[in-house]
Amino acid sequence: MKDKVVIITGATSGIGKALAFEYASKGSKIVIGARNHNKLIEIAEDIKLKGGDVAFAQTDVSSEQDCKNLILTAIERFGKIDILINNAGISMRALFENTQIDVLQKLMDVNFWGTVYCTKYALPYVLKEKGSIVGISSIGGIVGLPARSGYSASKFAMQGFLRCLRVENLKNDLHVLAALPGFTSSNIRNSALSGDGSQQGESPRDEQKMMSAEAAAEHIYRAVKKRKNKLVLTREGKIIEILNKYFPKWLDRIIYREMAKEPDSPFK
Repeated sequence: MKDKVVIITGATSGIGKALAFEYASKGSKIVIGARNHNKLIEIAEDIKLKGGDVAFAQTDVSSEQDCKNLILTAIERFGKIDILINNAGISMRALFENTQIDVLQKLMDVNFWGTVYCTKYALPYVLKEKGSIVGISSIGGIVGLPARSGYSASKFAMQGFLRCLRVENLKNDLHVLAALPGFTSSNIRNSALSGDGSQQGESPRDEQKMMSAEAAAEHIYRAVKKRKNKLVLTREGKIIEILNKYFPKWLDRIIYREMAKEPDSPFK
């Protein structure tokens, strides 16, 4: 991965931040995007202090123009794009009947349309390098998670989009990876939305028992290097994938029961 140009969205926390440092440590040239300008500067400076080569652009992936600017930043600075990692995402926790429609729209705007916008503008450059398009999806993209209808819907949509992209480009040597973490220690739950669109704040799950963002980044790095089509992370995630294939009704009951145990769960 030395001298490969890698764009990472949602790069100021969690898996995105860990990926930025992972690729930088391997000699890749990094382009990071996120909404928080001050954190972008802080992370870019840290990468530079460690000897990395980095550029950044303040990016709200729900904005098509911001996504276009991020891609152009990479081209203007490094002249090519080898890998695009669509990592930016938000979650939610509320029953569908208690969720405002604009909350679901926001989930789709960030998780699905953000992936579409960035991929649309990066694709010509990535195809030229026979590179990789990566989507950081979720186990919630293969099973419906209760009280997370907008999140699961957006991740299902991402999965379909990435698979279509892969099939369309079978003869173009384009690598497309869908990475599906199980519950991973990251900031996404802290910034998850409630039914009225407000942030829920403290994570309802025990982060100490989850795979770290750094460990997830290492797995994703290796999957891109090996040009895998799919990566399911965490033991929990792999079990869910198997059960979903062979025992979907049973899995629905298991997921309901386990997620009902969350503190302040909106269902019991």
